[in-house]
Amino acid sequence: MTLLRPRVRRIPLNAAAVLTVLVCLFPVYWMVSTAFKPSQDIQTADPKLFPHTWTLEHFRTAVQADGFELFWRNSILVTLSAILLALLVAIGSAYAVARMRWKGRRQFMLMVFIAQMAPWESLIIPIYIISRDTDMLDRLPTLTLIYFMVTLPFSIVVLRGFIATIPPELEEAAQVDGCTRTGAFRRVALPLLAPGLMATSLFGFITAWNEFAYANFLIIKHQDSRTLPVWLSSFQNTFGTDWGATMAASTLFALPALVVFLLLQRHVTSGFAAGAVKG
Repeated sequence: MTLLRPRVRRIPLNAAAVLTVLVCLFPVYWMVSTAFKPSQDIQTADPKLFPHTWTLEHFRTAVQADGFELFWRNSILVTLSAILLALLVAIGSAYAVARMRWKGRRQFMLMVFIAQMAPWESLIIPIYIISRDTDMLDRLPTLTLIYFMVTLPFSIVVLRGFIATIPPELEEAAQVDGCTRTGAFRRVALPLLAPGLMATSLFGFITAWNEFAYANFLIIKHQDSRTLPVWLSSFQNTFGTDWGATMAASTLFALPALVVFLLLQRHVTSGFAAGAVKG
């Protein structure tokens, strides 16, 4: 009986966890299943939970849509560039805060936290005015810089906590053996930062890959500079919305983020946990 009591107590928690997972996954399932349904089965008064007939017509419509390959290239280019920039700057900033003692260090971290908490949507108008006055509208580098600024504060916070967990004696020992401070960091500390780098990379990828507001607001005239989130709205016209093609395009759009998460999931949990150990 004593062994069964803990299991019985866990039943409500397990049931709540299963219910939460089902509620979160159901919209994803509905999106994917709708992408495979024939058009006559999508807009019906009696929707079916499981498709009785399967079709790939909506995926063909999405792939053959204007700008499909171009907008994929734009999204990948902007996302990867923003992540690389954020990691390069965040590593240096996090190392300086975690390892060095300099005046204004606490104030710097306070500003980083404030920047992380700020709602970036509230900055659309100021960023639009700055981009307009500097002739940076309708340009992919503008989106790259914005996504870099959005992901940078989080990257600094996570990597700072992660670097703080690495014993400084390891780098000091490498310096005794003849390494410079930079060489000791590159040879000793940087390999140990892999989980933290994976975690911040995943966050940056999802943030930049899914961003819609700035891409829609700053890319106005040059439609060739649009990204995939904006491209998804192209399946809506004066005659209505092609829900089958929209769901198929959304499924294709979600695949890269899913693949990246599956590849990095082993490092993500440890990266977030280690980055929260020390403040």
